[in-house]
Amino acid sequence: MNLQIGHSPDPDDAFMFYGFAEKLVTIPGYEIDHVLDDIQSLNVRAMTGELPVTAISAHAYPYVADKYWIMKTGASMGEGYGPIIVSKKYKTMAELEANPNAIIAQPGKLTTANLLLRSWFGHIKSVEMGFDKIIDAVLAGEVDAGLLIHEGQITWQEYGLNKLADFGTIWEEKTGGLPLPLGLDCVRKDMGEEMARTVSKALRDSIKAAYDNEEASVNYALQWGRGIDAETGARFVKMYVNDVTIDMGERGKKALEFLFNLGAEKNIIPQVGEIVLY
Repeated sequence: MNLQIGHSPDPDDAFMFYGFAEKLVTIPGYEIDHVLDDIQSLNVRAMTGELPVTAISAHAYPYVADKYWIMKTGASMGEGYGPIIVSKKYKTMAELEANPNAIIAQPGKLTTANLLLRSWFGHIKSVEMGFDKIIDAVLAGEVDAGLLIHEGQITWQEYGLNKLADFGTIWEEKTGGLPLPLGLDCVRKDMGEEMARTVSKALRDSIKAAYDNEEASVNYALQWGRGIDAETGARFVKMYVNDVTIDMGERGKKALEFLFNLGAEKNIIPQVGEIVLY
């Protein structure tokens, strides 16, 4: 049978799924079909339960909790780092906030980056834009600031931009050191609990295969690196494919609970019930 797995065409996701892609890890009885799409599009597709296994933004989960379980493996969580706000025009967040007409470009309504933006800087106007278009828009003066995800978080200095806020730092201070949940991998509930556990274990094995073949897996992941070099690619991958990715454990679960409670308290997302991990 064909098993569709949705994930982003980004180095960290590609690294995680390397074991599957190279047939080093299999799920008995299934042929893996990699469905590549940007995270905002995957969020939208998850609303209808289109894909049996899919990556989504943590922000999107409250809207699809009736359809999907969260896997304890595959989460992208930052340890002291996360999305950042950058500007060419302004040097500090206070300067940006002083402009009542300031506009921040954000990478998608349901991205976790946007949830964080709305939670702590919701008074600033924002516009949705493809994540890979934001730096150019900031440089061209089309927007006053940009909210960066993916490799933009480590390449922004190359463009002479100013970092105004770092949600990784803000989150660490607010939570006392919990990891910042950004992306999740989920299994559709109609697949059943046994299949959910099987897919989660297989993904864990795929990540292990990537680390066991690090040079090859990083080179594979760089196909989606949008021009970044191997050293930068390896650095980015290791930022978001870490111990919490392999098994989020209690720290990861507490981090998710904090995020969902934060969003619900700000009336941004619906309340989420008990989090069950597979």
